[in-house]
Amino acid sequence: MHIRSILVPTDFSECGNYALSYAAELARTFGAGLVCVHVIEPMVPTVGYSGMTEPLPLADISDQIEDSAERELPKLAGCEACAGLAVEEMIVHGEAASEIVRVARERQVDLIVVSSHGRTGWGRILFGSTAEAVVRHAPCPVLVVKPSQEEFSKQ
Repeated sequence: MHIRSILVPTDFSECGNYALSYAAELARTFGAGLVCVHVIEPMVPTVGYSGMTEPLPLADISDQIEDSAERELPKLAGCEACAGLAVEEMIVHGEAASEIVRVARERQVDLIVVSSHGRTGWGRILFGSTAEAVVRHAPCPVLVVKPSQEEFSKQ
């Protein structure tokens, strides 16, 4: 097995941070680089009464989300777990699973390490499963990691 490049999607959650530390350890083991990607999904205005007299300024909110991602992504890439590793940072726009798969194809990565929030039942139906969609459509192997409750309590 030859792993030169590992894609790590992040949503800046604890699960995402766990996947990054896991991917960084694998990158260190295999001498691989990391591609750390954050996907900004399109905002869809709600239809109907919101209780507000003015519509939400979606452009302003989108700019704030982009600015936040631009601040947070370098922090992840510069974290202790990634010290000494080659880390490429990317912010992309679109549907999360599709964009992760697209970036994996374009960058010809050898492995994707993605976190799973472990939702089941209605939570999975309502929120979908990005990890599952990535596994189904990825051009390379996908490692899905889910932190244990002990890992959450350490963070």
